Amino acid sequence: MIYTGPPQNSIRKKIDSQNVIEAHALLKMNNIISENCIVHAPYIINLASPREEVYKLAVDFLKLEISRVKELGLKYLVLHPGSCLTLPRDEGTKKIIDGLNKVFENDNSNVVVLIETMSGKGSELGISLAEIKSIVEGVEKKNKIGICLDTCHLWDSGQDISDPDLFLKEFKKYLDIDLIKAIHLNDSKNVFGARKDRHDNIGYGNIGFEILSKWVHCQEFWNIPIILETPYFWFENKWKPPYKEEISMLKNNSFKDFKK
Repeated sequence: MIYTGPPQNSIRKKIDSQNVIEAHALLKMNNIISENCIVHAPYIINLASPREEVYKLAVDFLKLEISRVKELGLKYLVLHPGSCLTLPRDEGTKKIIDGLNKVFENDNSNVVVLIETMSGKGSELGISLAEIKSIVEGVEKKNKIGICLDTCHLWDSGQDISDPDLFLKEFKKYLDIDLIKAIHLNDSKNVFGARKDRHDNIGYGNIGFEILSKWVHCQEFWNIPIILETPYFWFENKWKPPYKEEISMLKNNSFKDFKK
């Protein structure tokens, strides 16, 4: 997963076409198809904002991000749907739908925006399958919309993920399973249903290794990119990325305390 620029602001540098060529060569060298390289939209985009200037920025910035994803030769852009703040939740959802339809209206790219399942902190929208369904159903260009599941967010929002097959059975009551195009696999520092958003390393949080490993080995997810967003850990007097150790554990379906 990559960003086209800093996720916290709207500063963007021009994309260097030579870097794009080199990046795709690197993907090919590592047997990664380009569709499995996911772009994450900046966090400052809030399509549900009651403030008109913030909403307009969100629409314009999302259009720009889509054009940059196209320029990178990639397909999927993960988006936090937004927070409604002082608006009622149904009005915030309507703003998200209207914003997405504005963004997609004249978009002729093959870029697909993936609505991420959210944890429920503050006034976040997209914290239940029913809310995600409302957004997806409201989008006019159905080929432009998909879903990114986040295990930490699902857990924190109070959705049962203990058995991925049972979760998918529930998911199908609301949405087509083919809409799932990416998964963020994260443990959670929070208790179930806390409506917060604090990721933890695989097997060190309240979700636990057994459940998350089930998600990795679930046959329905074999062709979907699964991305780790877990925190660095302190080891031998420096901060270290955990991904190599976590991937190894998950592939082997066996937990190992790599922080010792």
